[in-house]
Amino acid sequence: MQPTVLDLLAHHEIATVLLRYCRGIDRLDLEIVRSCYHEDATDSHGGFSGTRDEFVAWVGKVLARFSSTMHFVGNMLIEIEGEAAVAETYAIAFHRSADAKPSLNLIVGVRYVDRFEKRGGAWKIARRVCVTEWSRVDDEAGRFPIAAGHLSGRRDRNDVLYELLAGIGKSSA
Repeated sequence: MQPTVLDLLAHHEIATVLLRYCRGIDRLDLEIVRSCYHEDATDSHGGFSGTRDEFVAWVGKVLARFSSTMHFVGNMLIEIEGEAAVAETYAIAFHRSADAKPSLNLIVGVRYVDRFEKRGGAWKIARRVCVTEWSRVDDEAGRFPIAAGHLSGRRDRNDVLYELLAGIGKSSA
């Protein structure tokens, strides 16, 4: 069956939410993360299971332990039926800390298995289950230092992204 224009638009909107979630996590912009979920959404994420607001509070504490994170999204399959959808998204999440502890320097392969719902004209996550497929410690000895003078990412609104967004009249969410 051929997708309709509305199906293609829904796919684009859902994919954008998934990418915005990664931006919010990596820039430590928890309001972006919150905006990806419906108010009554739930998230099961590793040892955590709870509401949207509980998740945002929990992940904010977890992320504070790292000096940086970076999420790469790969395979994304979105199945749409009316105003509900299921998205399975493969991702690799890099976690870095100046501390050499293995638990603070890891790479994790996950799948985000999400139920999306369109409410009030907006597609958002209604239920997320984060499935861990594998993890490994990032060997500190294998790192190469970032050269002096190179711009580094920031985990706040001083990141260059926000300046460029403001330059075109866009907010981050």
